[in-house]
Amino acid sequence: MLKPSVLKELAKIVGPANILQSPEELIVYSYDATRRESLPWAVARPAHAAEVSQIISLANRERFPVVPRGAGTGMSGGSVPTQGGLVLTLERMNRILEIDERDFLAVLEPGVVTGELQSAVEKKGLFYPPDPASHKFCTMGGNVAECAGGLRAVKYGVTKDYVLGLEVVLPTGEIITTGTRTIKSVAGYDLTKLLVGSEGTLGVITKITVKLLPLPESIRTLAAFFKSVDDAAQAASDVLASRIIPRALEFVDSAALRAVETYLREDLSGGAAAMLLTEVDGPVDSTVRESARLAEIMTQCGATRVQRAESTADREHLWKARRAISPALYTIKPKKVNEDIVVPRSKIVDILREIREIARKHDLLIVNFGHAGDGNIHTNVLVDETDLPRAEQAVKEIFGATLQLGGSISGEHGIGIAKAAYLPMEFAPDAIAAMKRIKQALDPNNILNPGKIFLIG
Repeated sequence: MLKPSVLKELAKIVGPANILQSPEELIVYSYDATRRESLPWAVARPAHAAEVSQIISLANRERFPVVPRGAGTGMSGGSVPTQGGLVLTLERMNRILEIDERDFLAVLEPGVVTGELQSAVEKKGLFYPPDPASHKFCTMGGNVAECAGGLRAVKYGVTKDYVLGLEVVLPTGEIITTGTRTIKSVAGYDLTKLLVGSEGTLGVITKITVKLLPLPESIRTLAAFFKSVDDAAQAASDVLASRIIPRALEFVDSAALRAVETYLREDLSGGAAAMLLTEVDGPVDSTVRESARLAEIMTQCGATRVQRAESTADREHLWKARRAISPALYTIKPKKVNEDIVVPRSKIVDILREIREIARKHDLLIVNFGHAGDGNIHTNVLVDETDLPRAEQAVKEIFGATLQLGGSISGEHGIGIAKAAYLPMEFAPDAIAAMKRIKQALDPNNILNPGKIFLIG
């Protein structure tokens, strides 16, 4: 626990109202979307980088853990205070500081909600492409810490492709800036790329500079329904082979469709075994031509129905169904083991077949959906307490199959605590040792988010 003298110093730094200690308040900051829980000793709500720096310096002097936190929407346990300590929530640092229409960039604080940034820049005819499913409530600091991907990654890439520079408080308290406001810079080591995706273990992000794009002129969305998962997976591969790069290409299997239909109380698919939801953007003539070609490819691959969104309301309805999948799965089983494997796009059919065999072998319900356009499949093993041992073995086998196909055990959720035991499946001991040396160099007292990414011991 934190000593009374430390709590007193923390209160001086951020103000007494911004140190939370009641049991009810601590519970709020004890978990993330994995539903794993661990109570912190206290919660601090700083308002600017100088306060963060003072807190980190105090933590080094007194040797207590500090866990940075955004909105708690992470899927790997990265913001869960597994060793107690102080949760450092960045929710008060929530300002968009600048939108530069000439240089196509924005400067913002880490507590800015991703969807609010998107809306703000779109009002000025600009576009911030990364689009996690939780964009209406996740924050940019968390997106940067986890290198969030999302629905539009197939065409536009992920968070690391848009972060130009950062202001960061290092684990020993120094405030540094990385990167520039320019598109190009090769001066020194690329600390920005090192910090993006470091899961709050190498620094606390206090300011973010992101590049923007022109807002696309036109968007066209369509959903195709198939009588088999293999047909849908093949259609996804054929779309990419056609040299059309949609801005989204989402795969949903039959179990996910049934769950969403129950959750939303409507028949979306007419009993289909799988759905592809795809979207193109760009000039009007281009999107008309490309959407027609996509519909043709889907039909050739066996789509029983291709539904075009004829209005903004239609488009939002289709995306509402896609974004509802994760919560809808809890209508089937009380728990789920949610993994975010990624394989080369040409191997989507293969990994889905492997997962079906693993599900059959272990008598488990495994639901698959996600970003077929970039090979990132969200594999959800639905379980109750009696299923957990078999689910653990199934996950290990899914990871093994993924790596055999040239993939990775995490496309966008990160490692955190949920996948730490499996990291050695992907990286050799020397590679992990190199990562640990970077952590040790920047955080010699292991203050910042200890116990994440690497197994303890």
